[in-house]
Amino acid sequence: MAFDFKKEYKEFYMPKDKPEIVSVPAANYIAVRGSGDPNEEGGLYQQAIGVLYAVAYTLKMSYKTDYRIEGFYDYVVPPLEGFWWQDHGEGIDYTDKSRFNWISVIRLPDFITRNDFDWAVETAAKKKKLDCSGAEFLTIDEGLCVQIMHIGPFDDEPETVAAMDRYIAENGYENDLSDSRLHHEIYLSNARKVPPEKWKTVIRHPIRKA
Repeated sequence: MAFDFKKEYKEFYMPKDKPEIVSVPAANYIAVRGSGDPNEEGGLYQQAIGVLYAVAYTLKMSYKTDYRIEGFYDYVVPPLEGFWWQDHGEGIDYTDKSRFNWISVIRLPDFITRNDFDWAVETAAKKKKLDCSGAEFLTIDEGLCVQIMHIGPFDDEPETVAAMDRYIAENGYENDLSDSRLHHEIYLSNARKVPPEKWKTVIRHPIRKA
């Protein structure tokens, strides 16, 4: 049976719909950076998602090619994730999506090396006739965080984030959002098949002791 990150690491991918504190270890990702409205049809965000999945599936299906990855085992491609922020201001203004900056990512299995990644980027670009030059091999160490399962549309996130803020304040913590520690989302629902009111999104914020 294929290794499934969501099942093997439930504490990071399947939190409850109430805030909880978690320590997240470092992990490697395929990443593409950009800015602008993620809902723009054919925009930079949607192009980035195409690159992420092209590289991710090239790695997953590598065993069907002549390229060999040491320590390879079959796995389910992990869900899409995103790190988000806006310049010049406290918090996030969900009504002005054009101001979003983002790093879209898909987690890599630990056996994937930078050389494997470079091979996949080159191979995906040739096979898909796609510019994958924006893809990077990125290690992220999130550390101490508060997280929750948000149910519903993305525009309803402020209410969920407020519940997270209350929880950490009651437990002696405070937000530690910065240029290097960002608002993090993990997307567990297929937005094309699931109605917005049922979307499941993990929201995670970096925290520190107050």
